[in-house]
Amino acid sequence: MTADFSQIRRIEHLPARIAGHIGKEIAEGRIKPGEKLPTEHILAKTFGVSRSVVREAIAQLRNEGLVDTRQGVGAFVTEGMGRGSIRIEQTDLHHRDSFRSLFQLRIPLEIEAAGLAAVHHDDADLKKLDDSLAQMTGADKWTDQGIVADLIFHRTLAAATHNEYFPLFIGFIAERISLAINAARAAAVLEEIVETTIAEHVAIRDAVVTRDPAKARAAMHDHLMGAAGRLDLTLEIF
Repeated sequence: MTADFSQIRRIEHLPARIAGHIGKEIAEGRIKPGEKLPTEHILAKTFGVSRSVVREAIAQLRNEGLVDTRQGVGAFVTEGMGRGSIRIEQTDLHHRDSFRSLFQLRIPLEIEAAGLAAVHHDDADLKKLDDSLAQMTGADKWTDQGIVADLIFHRTLAAATHNEYFPLFIGFIAERISLAINAARAAAVLEEIVETTIAEHVAIRDAVVTRDPAKARAAMHDHLMGAAGRLDLTLEIF
């Protein structure tokens, strides 16, 4: 079966829906610049989701420049003039050509991030990669929580570059790409696609550990081309 991009609107996963709701509240002025968002606990109860889903939604809002997070304090709406937001409307990605264009942008960024992570990662970065892999391979791997863990892995790898801009751009793009992971899952045997995806992430992690940037780039390249294939996207290879 071929991934049906018309399904993305209906199967858009929870973090994106929650981020969209909060973003609308900010855009329409119901949450003011400088105002603190409710705590993770309160948001989780309000939306009826886990706190990890809320954290992913807040991460998306941060990547869009709508909120600023302060460790131990919370998330605050950024001042309008200070926003350096990147925005792609979700409806744009319901069209195959637009989605393909975004995926083409993802490939060079993530391949280079894998190479830099291999060179610059530290023990703390590696632990976070292992933690996200543990989530990906746990009991919830068949659910939306598996997708959340997948996103965390890519954000963690971007942070392991120790270049502040990689998490910003990769986090933003990965969030949008994740909207089609569900489309790919719906178009394939779930067990096969999940296990294949996990194996690709393990290969990336193992390559990063070797501190061999060429090996890490190759592992990320294989994952991204595999992901494109699962979405029936034809990409140029140079």
